[in-house]
Amino acid sequence: MHYPENLSAWHDQVREDIIDPAREITDPHHHFWADRLGSTYELGELWSDTQAGHNVTRTVFIECRSAYDNDAPKPFAPVGETRYVAGIAAEAAKQPQKAQIAGIVAHADLRLDTDTLNAVLDAHEAASPLFRGIRHAGAWDEEREKFMFQGQPIPHLYTDLDFQRGVRVLGARGLTYDTWHFHPQNGEFLSLAKACPDTTIILDHFGTPIGTHRFEGRREDRFAQWQDEMAAIAECPNVVAKLGGLAMPVNGFGWDSRNTPPTSDELVEAQAHYYHHMIDIFGPERAMFESNFPVDKLSVGYVTYWNAMKKIAARYDEAAQQALFSGTANRVYRL
Repeated sequence: MHYPENLSAWHDQVREDIIDPAREITDPHHHFWADRLGSTYELGELWSDTQAGHNVTRTVFIECRSAYDNDAPKPFAPVGETRYVAGIAAEAAKQPQKAQIAGIVAHADLRLDTDTLNAVLDAHEAASPLFRGIRHAGAWDEEREKFMFQGQPIPHLYTDLDFQRGVRVLGARGLTYDTWHFHPQNGEFLSLAKACPDTTIILDHFGTPIGTHRFEGRREDRFAQWQDEMAAIAECPNVVAKLGGLAMPVNGFGWDSRNTPPTSDELVEAQAHYYHHMIDIFGPERAMFESNFPVDKLSVGYVTYWNAMKKIAARYDEAAQQALFSGTANRVYRL
């Protein structure tokens, strides 16, 4: 996965009018990095997207291993990322009419012994009052290097007893746990959710239904199985669903390799059944739309994505739409 130099020009081929431009949006899932995969995504790039027409007022940064403090003891290295984002948030605050970074979800190794983990969490809290929780992603597969960037996957993280203890520490402190995994791990994620009932757990990216490599052409064939897996997870009242990140190349829709990007109508046609199922089983009060930018930017434009979400949400009443676009995120992340 690499960001092409002509990505902006590629997106410029699709121009859409903004649907419901006054609708307030909290984007609860984006990243920052100075130089990764041939791209930069910092405040200027974020504002280029959020100021493109939709009324995005708040965002939440999600950890992505940026700006670690490599001079600190290893458990504390991720605190550098919190300081980095806090600096960007302070710069954004000078222009309050634009989208503000209202929350930070950082990283910590949740397998650390309890005393060390609490010390790391204390350090994150000291680094920024915007600190809201931790993401220690569990995305692992025996063929992960074929799916996407390698990262630092850990096999069977969700069933590790030390890890589960760490997730419970977050709940005891009033912090959230964000997760990300691939669809073959849905069962292990369910075990984690049941083992940590007092921690608010945010399920990112639909459990990442894979549609490439050994799953190429099979994503829709197993849709009914995915539905059942998500329904079982939704029975855990501590789990909240973050709805987005379904346009990553690993999902197999193939938009990243097209000559032109998809329109919002194409997104709705290809993906609405995933969104509606999640909204039906979790309810709007436990679901929130997310952009997953700039990762999903490889496949879909920011204006296009939010137009598609507004088309998907049109069947729901005003209270439900308010929850999906901002209310749930504002409540869960204490924005």
